[in-house]
Amino acid sequence: MSGYKTRRNHIKEELKNPEFKKAYNREDFIIRVAVQIATERQRHNLTQKELARKLHTSQQTISRIEKGDQNITIGLIERMAEIFGKKPILKFD
Repeated sequence: MSGYKTRRNHIKEELKNPEFKKAYNREDFIIRVAVQIATERQRHNLTQKELARKLHTSQQTISRIEKGDQNITIGLIERMAEIFGKKPILKFD
């Protein structure tokens, strides 16, 4: 199949476009944060509703955060980290 492109090859090609790369990196960051939050919540055996209660927010907000559909503040990240017994770390690569 000479004209066949895999998804990986397609993305690799698209990443040559600076605008695509910027959008891709932003979405990748949002998803990585969302997955990390969901993983920590599950590791602590908390439901979305239980975490929401501890954060004084709604279960819907936690759901949106874990789907990457909700902007979150540094303050909220700090409160989550405290609940998880962790400290947030910001790193620029």
